[in-house]
Amino acid sequence: MSLTKFAAKSSFIALLAFGLTACTDYDPIPVSQCSKVVSHAQKVLGAMAPSAGELMGQCKSATDSERGCVIAATKKGQLAQCL
Repeated sequence: MSLTKFAAKSSFIALLAFGLTACTDYDPIPVSQCSKVVSHAQKVLGAMAPSAGELMGQCKSATDSERGCVIAATKKGQLAQCL
């Protein structure tokens, strides 16, 4: 996979992780816990995870419920279902 395709795929997954709409209720996670959310998202996404800085920015702009959705996810597909 070329670096460009990898970067595009990583960005897409990051958007799936944090560009969420609250279609289900999750335990709210405050913005003060973004480091925990970012760490969890990186663990779930593995090598496909974008930089911590990019994830942190997305986390800070997400809602409490959206952050809760990310924390509840244990697989990449579950992150995608947060949409």
